[in-house]
Amino acid sequence: MRCLVTGAAGFIGSHLCHRLLQDGITVQAVDCFTDYYARELKEANLAPLIGREGFTFIPEDLNRLDLPKLLNEVDSVFHLAAQAGVRASWGQNFSIYTQNNIESTQRLLEASKEADIQKFVYASSSSVYGDCPELPMRETSPTRPYSPYGVSKLAAEHLCLLYASNHSFPAVSLRFFTVFGPGQRPDMAFHKFFKAICLGEPITVYGDGQQTRDFTFVDDIVDANIAALNQGQPGEIYNVGGGHRRILKELFPLFEEISGREVRIQWETKQKGDVPHTSADISKAARDLGYAPRTALEEGLKQEWQWINHVYA
Repeated sequence: MRCLVTGAAGFIGSHLCHRLLQDGITVQAVDCFTDYYARELKEANLAPLIGREGFTFIPEDLNRLDLPKLLNEVDSVFHLAAQAGVRASWGQNFSIYTQNNIESTQRLLEASKEADIQKFVYASSSSVYGDCPELPMRETSPTRPYSPYGVSKLAAEHLCLLYASNHSFPAVSLRFFTVFGPGQRPDMAFHKFFKAICLGEPITVYGDGQQTRDFTFVDDIVDANIAALNQGQPGEIYNVGGGHRRILKELFPLFEEISGREVRIQWETKQKGDVPHTSADISKAARDLGYAPRTALEEGLKQEWQWINHVYA
């Protein structure tokens, strides 16, 4: 099998490429190195992949790439490329999100429907739910994004559904819930917290610390992607959570235990677009994909702390 992975230099994309190569799958990897965070971190994600048999890296923008030519060389697509960031998506920055999250997805879908693509797996986000009145969030729960980023992810998800329903195109969407682990983006909470602890600085917490999140270890996210490739039903949407809904404030003693260091906190006001709670009902993914998260929160945090120390110490 030959797969295209977009956003391959990113946190999740690089982990997925590693697993696909382990499984003997040939990977065509694309990333345009947007400047949302430092290119060096993305290059570090790619470094263990470059030169491996079956791996080809293409440093190009999906909006300018010759997609028909590329898609003729693959059987399936994992579309993870996107402009990330809830807090950065406001104001004039939104044009970046429409270009990288919506227009690129439409262009890729349009080219993919003309190719003999067996499965198209789209990386969506729990951000599509926004401040959802239902907990846990089900695939049928209201989608009311609370940030421009969430709007862009939901729009791209709708495009996948449109192509599935109008063209019998085998698109599957996975809604990821707060992914963490080694290689995590530097704008995400655990990365920022552990970096600050490593450098002996206070961690910054927005709001009162009572917000809750359903944390998902990156290896479990990769498992879900592989399962969606093999068993995902075209036109369907699946929540992918880790079963780790926890109150943020209650994690600080765990950070101290893992790091062996005191955690000092700097409190800041709540940020626009941050929802108070997320929690995934993963019963549909369990039924259709056989998905079952395997990594305990504490174990995943230990692995991320070890990686943070390698990067910053």
